[in-house]
Amino acid sequence: MDRTDLPVRPLGLPPTGATPAAPVTPAVVGTRRPAGGMLHSWDLSTGVDGPGTRFVAFLAGCPLRCLYCHNPDTRYTRDGRPASAEDIVHEAAKYTDFIRASGGGATVSGGEPLLQPVLTGELLHRFKHELGLHTALDTSGYLGARATDALLADTDLVLLDIKSWDRALYRHVTGRELAPTLEFARRLADLGTEVWVRFVLVPGLTDPTTNVEGVAAFAASLGNVTRVDILPFHRLGAPKWRALGLDFPLADTPAPSPEQVAETRAIFVAHGLNAV
Repeated sequence: MDRTDLPVRPLGLPPTGATPAAPVTPAVVGTRRPAGGMLHSWDLSTGVDGPGTRFVAFLAGCPLRCLYCHNPDTRYTRDGRPASAEDIVHEAAKYTDFIRASGGGATVSGGEPLLQPVLTGELLHRFKHELGLHTALDTSGYLGARATDALLADTDLVLLDIKSWDRALYRHVTGRELAPTLEFARRLADLGTEVWVRFVLVPGLTDPTTNVEGVAAFAASLGNVTRVDILPFHRLGAPKWRALGLDFPLADTPAPSPEQVAETRAIFVAHGLNAV
């Protein structure tokens, strides 16, 4: 979800440089149940949204208001365009050979995909069972209670953003409470679902050692976290804030230095976690 290059790519138009497979017939795509919602965009990405090259569906709408949001243009469902699960899966099916060759899969992201749980669940199910792809859910976990057991059964990997351990700081950063994310994380641990934790390192905001230690200790306690992505803050999303007529709250905040990133990574590693 922390992407600054979300394309507004119409369904049917391939990304630059990609070669789609032959058109997929309805028999290949199949139909499970009608589901639709608001899609912001889609893309093929490598090394950002889960392992390998992935088809990523970015759904519109998010309940959080993160101070460092890289994509404020995904805040509202009205920022998207209507799309059916069938349309989106049909698009992904064009690239399955390319995706499988890379050890990749399909990711449902946002915005916050669990704001549209029916569409998210249908996409994950069809990506997994009809296209045979590894599936990932990219979420803040704030709406984790909306994820049904069936949805999570169709999810191979959860990319879970834990934005802060300090409760007051989390509220300041996101405008929401931390507790739902922690509850969702524990539920994923009970289910044995693989999790990659994502932590955005913002100098002067999320970087206090006690805050990082709290996230690291919690992640290590779960037993299902196989990777931690430390995402250095940057201001590349600032033009989107300006385009929307909004002031970027962290316009004067610098990116963390390589030394700061290394120190943060060392904290997670000290807790026995694979931090990258």
